[in-house]
Amino acid sequence: MSRAGVKTIRLEHKHGALFDDSVKGDHFCTASVVGSPHGDLVITAAHCVTGTSGIVFVPGYDRGAAPYGIWTVTKVYADRAWTSSADPDDDVAFLRVSQAGSIVPIEDVTGAEALKTGAPARQLVEVIGYPDSGSQPIACRNWTREPMSDQLQFDCGGYTDGTSGSPFIVYGDNVIGALGGYQQGGNTPQVSYAAVFGAAVSQLYATAEAGG
Repeated sequence: MSRAGVKTIRLEHKHGALFDDSVKGDHFCTASVVGSPHGDLVITAAHCVTGTSGIVFVPGYDRGAAPYGIWTVTKVYADRAWTSSADPDDDVAFLRVSQAGSIVPIEDVTGAEALKTGAPARQLVEVIGYPDSGSQPIACRNWTREPMSDQLQFDCGGYTDGTSGSPFIVYGDNVIGALGGYQQGGNTPQVSYAAVFGAAVSQLYATAEAGG
């Protein structure tokens, strides 16, 4: 799909941008709320968040506005295969988030995507992300394929730095990947990757759910 297939979207409230805690600099990655029993989990690429601190998530970020508030990342969950050797097949992380002065979980404010593991490699997906050169998200639809074991490929222009962590969404509200993995998401804006969500992601999600 060509660059013309990319569209700018507004106020996609389940998706948002990651900033450092000052929210004064540029956003650096994309993340999405994912359903969980406590309603407080966000998914992104592990390379966005490992070794960093002081991260906040701004769902629905739009030209400087934070319509659904600013949410502090209180814990990062990444697979040991990523933290020990940066294995691209495990470039996935879950983030626990909360908002100062509130006990309402983010999922009650924004809604959430459903995590889907074990999906077929060929899927028509919508990928929503925040290029670091812009202040609004973009979205594009195309079919995925599996060019190498445990990696999905998505071809569509415009997915520059900042779109790492962007969800691969199928059936309207199921997320089957997060932009990252091989080449930390791809070396060109036209070709993007995501680690396949399999048993390791399921286990990581269970750990995050349990708060371990």
